[in-house]
Amino acid sequence: MTSPLITLTTDFGASSPYVAAMKGVMLSINPAANIVDISHTVPRQDVRQGALVLWEATPWFPEDSLHIAVVDPGVGSERQVIYAEIGKQRFLGPDNGIFSRLALFTPPTTIIAVAQIAYWLPRVSNTFHGRDIMAPVAARLSLGLEPELLGPKRVGMVMLPWAEVSVSERQVAGQVQSIDSFGNLVTDITEAVLVDAPRDASTAITCDEHQTQGIFRTYADQPEMTLIALVGSSGHLELAIVGDSAAVMLGVKVGTPVVVRW
Repeated sequence: MTSPLITLTTDFGASSPYVAAMKGVMLSINPAANIVDISHTVPRQDVRQGALVLWEATPWFPEDSLHIAVVDPGVGSERQVIYAEIGKQRFLGPDNGIFSRLALFTPPTTIIAVAQIAYWLPRVSNTFHGRDIMAPVAARLSLGLEPELLGPKRVGMVMLPWAEVSVSERQVAGQVQSIDSFGNLVTDITEAVLVDAPRDASTAITCDEHQTQGIFRTYADQPEMTLIALVGSSGHLELAIVGDSAAVMLGVKVGTPVVVRW
């Protein structure tokens, strides 16, 4: 690898030309740039969901990968673009809470305001900082630019409020945290807090007015069109309709309470 990986996470949409424009800028500066798409289907302007995508995906990348996040409803305002080092990864994006889920569990070791215009494009649009600021800065970082040259150091970043799971005797209460591309309801309840919960039918999982019994290993453990609870690949409790979309079938949205009782 001639330079660190650069990843892109945006709310631009799968067919957007904006993604190609950002890649074009980076490749013009560093033709050897290795660019990977994480997702371009974050719900529009949904910073919280963008933060969750980064939290789930970026820890699996090689050390020193540089992750650009452009979910930026405040583009052109007084909000800053920041560079941050969190764990063994590097991040570049708006200071609007997009990195706050990661920072909640792993405090950043470095935060820098991207203020040095010498590393931006000569002309900066008020509505596309991803192309005109983040893309050229990322390309230059991939070529070895020292982050300290980007601007002044910061002592903190914008932190979104994140609900905490409530754990009591024989009960765990959380909420639907995200909905994956299959329509599965991914909760903020981790496998670790369910250590005392039986996996059989004595455990009831309630989401809105819907309820299922037991926590299963795989989707195939129940028949088609059955509501099932299981711990998914992210280590979080999920609710799914076998062979269909739980989000559509149940009409459940992000933020809906989920309670596990046994």
